[in-house]
Amino acid sequence: MALDRPTDALNSLGFAKAPADTRVVVAMSGGVDSSVVAAQLAEEGYDVVGVTLQLYDHGAALAKKGACCAGRDIHDARRVAEEMGFPHYVLDYENTFREAVIDEFADSYLAGATPVPCIRCNERVKFKDLLETAKDLDADCMATGHYIQRKMGLEGPELHSAADAGRDQSYFLFSTTPEQLSYLRFPLGHLASKAETRALAGKYGLSVADKPDSQDICFVPNGNYAAVIEKLRPGAGEPGDIVDMEGQVLGQHTGVIHYTIGQRRGLGIGGLTDPLYVVKLDPDSRRVVVGPKEALSTRVVPVREINWLGDAPFTSQDEWHMGVKIRSTRPPRDAIIRPISETEAEVELLTPEEGVSPGQACVFYAPEGSRIFGGGWIWRGQ
Repeated sequence: MALDRPTDALNSLGFAKAPADTRVVVAMSGGVDSSVVAAQLAEEGYDVVGVTLQLYDHGAALAKKGACCAGRDIHDARRVAEEMGFPHYVLDYENTFREAVIDEFADSYLAGATPVPCIRCNERVKFKDLLETAKDLDADCMATGHYIQRKMGLEGPELHSAADAGRDQSYFLFSTTPEQLSYLRFPLGHLASKAETRALAGKYGLSVADKPDSQDICFVPNGNYAAVIEKLRPGAGEPGDIVDMEGQVLGQHTGVIHYTIGQRRGLGIGGLTDPLYVVKLDPDSRRVVVGPKEALSTRVVPVREINWLGDAPFTSQDEWHMGVKIRSTRPPRDAIIRPISETEAEVELLTPEEGVSPGQACVFYAPEGSRIFGGGWIWRGQ
């Protein structure tokens, strides 16, 4: 029986059987990261099945660079599968992606929030529907090219930051549930740098070895959010007033969708001695509220839709002293997390942060070490 085998009999994916008897679905975006994962597992002898998601009209995006899941990327993923000799499938998830990700992105942006659609895509598409498809294919697990680590703890699989802090994608994967984590594998999380990944791509002779990394949100060409919102929601760019914190009109804007919390440049307000920043967006009154930099400071952050990855229940303590990240590009800051329910909390930042915006994620990190304890979504509160 497999249960009687010693732990050293486990293969590299953690199963007590030969790689050839272990089927793994690899989510392939067409980039170098997921291509290396698929190639490495194929070389190790696993029964690899590559799957690429068509998330939007790739015909219009065939020649577009800097984004994932476009037509060029589907072609690249298929080519890697051919080079390494494993089957590859393209699944049309356009409707699912539009309903689960794009529509919410547009609506929350119109409501003055700063959404993070890549998290919703992982949560609602890749780690939900695609994961179920992997199970339908009788796969033992699903592997991705994300830079994050899955480690076995006393209570089961744990989520940990990537070894390379510069590539770590934990902020975008906080909503991974314990059930999903038991099925997922992240073979690149332990690598020291992206250079190692590209070296592996070269070793396997992959055609994507020198392909640039994707930078943009896949459905937002050149990072132009406003243009996408106006296309999805015609009339969204209606003009309005730029006002100070007392409501005094300082100027006009061409649409709330062109502004984000913390923005300083491009306000079009001249003749001021001190710089002003966007401190609030009020889409109902079509007002952009500006104020001094200190008005951006936030100490208490309301968080909901919490996904908890701790061993003890979230509400088992009145307070959790942890690090929290409220921007993907900022390091974790010391905070006190006070549970309100299993899915809501008040987060007190020990050092106030600037530019905290509804719609962003608040991710929980262990005070020491690399473990991630989940996180939630920042909202305006009551």
